[in-house]
Amino acid sequence: MKNINVPLNHTDIAELKAGEQVLLSGTIYTARDAAHKRMIESLENGEELPININRQVIYYVGPTPAKPGKVIGSAGPTTSSRMDIYTPKLLDAGLKGMIGKGKRSTEVVEAIKKYKAVYFAAAGGAGALLSKRIKKAEVVAYGDLGPEAIYRLEVEDFPLVVVNDIYGNDLYEEAEKTVKEYHPFNSPPY
Repeated sequence: MKNINVPLNHTDIAELKAGEQVLLSGTIYTARDAAHKRMIESLENGEELPININRQVIYYVGPTPAKPGKVIGSAGPTTSSRMDIYTPKLLDAGLKGMIGKGKRSTEVVEAIKKYKAVYFAAAGGAGALLSKRIKKAEVVAYGDLGPEAIYRLEVEDFPLVVVNDIYGNDLYEEAEKTVKEYHPFNSPPY
């Protein structure tokens, strides 16, 4: 398992391969659909983004409120495909990593290759456990969006799996091929 830090650098990204497990540490940002829409509107209007996304990672999450004495509530990943229409423009603007769950569109996979970025998956259904790896959480933009606001998170050893790397490899595609190849229902009848 590799340890990597944010902001991401090209060397670290180039060494990551689909299927590899990593522990991520440093400052990351959260954003879901509504925040993505606003960021794209800002870019299209020639405005600065409310956060510096250069070499950064965005986690697709809408955390629940923190319980007393806790930094954050449950913080499990959101389905990433909901951000696919926005992702290529953010990658073009300097974003280098995304965390979520589920498969990305062909356009996003191509943009990941083009802009030399990486897509990680976090364990769905494990939001309470993942929140223990978040050491600090602060709303930094779009506070009116509630849980969909942009948070700055300080994470330590945040467990992830590389899904899409800069070489065009796709963990989900490989898994589908393996299932089709070895699943008994795909064998010819006897």
